[in-house]
Amino acid sequence: MSERTKFLLIAAVFLAAYFIPLQDPRTQSAIADMFLMLQDYARKHVLFCLVPAFFIAGAIAVFISQASVIKYFGPKAKKILAYGVASISGTILAVCSCTVLPLFAGIYTRGAGLGPATAFLYSGPAINVLAIVLTARVLGWQMGLARAVGAVVFAIVVGLLMALIFHREEVERAAETEAAFAGVGEDEERPLLQTASFVGLMVLILIFAAWARPTEESGLWWEVYRIHWHIVVPLLIVLAVMLRRWFNRSETQDWLDSTWGFTLQIMPLLFAGVLAAGFLLGMPGTDHGIIPNSWIAKLVGGNSLGANFFASIVGTFMYFATLTEVPILQSLLGSGMGKGPALALLLAGPALSLPNMLVIRSIMGTKKTVVFVSLVVVMATVTGVIYGAIVR
Repeated sequence: MSERTKFLLIAAVFLAAYFIPLQDPRTQSAIADMFLMLQDYARKHVLFCLVPAFFIAGAIAVFISQASVIKYFGPKAKKILAYGVASISGTILAVCSCTVLPLFAGIYTRGAGLGPATAFLYSGPAINVLAIVLTARVLGWQMGLARAVGAVVFAIVVGLLMALIFHREEVERAAETEAAFAGVGEDEERPLLQTASFVGLMVLILIFAAWARPTEESGLWWEVYRIHWHIVVPLLIVLAVMLRRWFNRSETQDWLDSTWGFTLQIMPLLFAGVLAAGFLLGMPGTDHGIIPNSWIAKLVGGNSLGANFFASIVGTFMYFATLTEVPILQSLLGSGMGKGPALALLLAGPALSLPNMLVIRSIMGTKKTVVFVSLVVVMATVTGVIYGAIVR
């Protein structure tokens, strides 16, 4: 950290301490919710969502060959295969916008093309099957269908546009990757099936360990929730057996080191972003943030371009834990929110958040992050306007 950065940090803390009206009740509630949200995030998402995701990212970085990643997801890979797999990946990953980050970092740093990588980054949390089913049941089948179709289309279009906009940089990046791994074949000491089984098993552990409690205590989702730990424990035992038989001590240590590296890169920024989101907007479902919910409800009524744009912006910065966006939107719709802005928020919100954007910037830079976020906001806004005009 440079001396200038240290000075700016000290100055920022001083100015905040000097000018923040700590006696104001709303300020006090916003500060309280800031830490309540961090606690809620730590309790619900770190152990059973982020930790498995970090281990998966570490395994991708260490055990999956660079040649394989480049072959299926690199800039020169077949677009139908690369974007097809990336755009529907969220159907098996019940993760939020933050949990998907280690997985995105894993494939991107291994040489995946910007287009397929960002398609995966968007689709991971956006095409959550549980969330889409819940959306259809609570908010209506039209909203559920629009969210499902919109999310898949968004992932493909955003990925293609990112690849097009940064085509020159991607060509240079691909050339550097090829030069760095020139002469390295695709043959691996371990069969690809073993590596795929190992990573796939960890994905299953992530899915069932993070299985959210359904709102209704009946049906398939509730039955799976009741036994999800009975599923996870045997999977962990199988994983331990695989690790002991297939990997030597050096490989295991490399995996742990890679996992720890992703943790150090991502966790501090996530925590900072969650604190900021809690202060600005409060805990989901409350009106304790520094920005009153009434302001938001007034700004997203009807189906104007401004209402849809504002809903997209709010969704972009607000943090949604998996499935929490549905009851929040149910409340906002009851307060007069238009259906178009509701869909715009659904398409922008779960896939992005302030913590999410901070980490994305550290992985692929400021310019690419700004373009990625802007594409999501613009597409969500336009889609919301169209949907609001059709469904009244």
